[in-house]
Amino acid sequence: MLMRTDPFRELDRLTQQVFGNVPGTWSRPTAMPMDAYRDGDHFVVCFDLPGVPADAIELDVERNVLTVKAERRPFSGEHVEMQVAERPLGVFSRQLFLGDTLDTDHIDASYDAGVLTLRIPIAEKAKPRRISIAGSGSEPKQIDA
Repeated sequence: MLMRTDPFRELDRLTQQVFGNVPGTWSRPTAMPMDAYRDGDHFVVCFDLPGVPADAIELDVERNVLTVKAERRPFSGEHVEMQVAERPLGVFSRQLFLGDTLDTDHIDASYDAGVLTLRIPIAEKAKPRRISIAGSGSEPKQIDA
């Protein structure tokens, strides 16, 4: 149902761990951690985005590609003097290929406590169904398909 899109993403993460956390830009965003699982008739994807306001998150679906972009901006103010800055800033992005078995027209998105949760319904055509078989016998029989 889900495929990773960028084989070099793990290499980028390793580079960031070795050389430090370089802020992401719109042209070169940083990856965001996620969990994905199936819950009944829905596929659920959760993205960790602590400290990102909801209005700084963009969700786009084009064909079967889901793109999530978010931006964590630095604190600013007239009297702000940063003492320690360890939290990553900048642009975060993740792209997922969604299988044909998911209904991308009815994605439900919620954002709570720094976690963006997407609930994607399983398409009706992908759910199991019964098919009637007409035979030469007295009554039709059904099999699972």
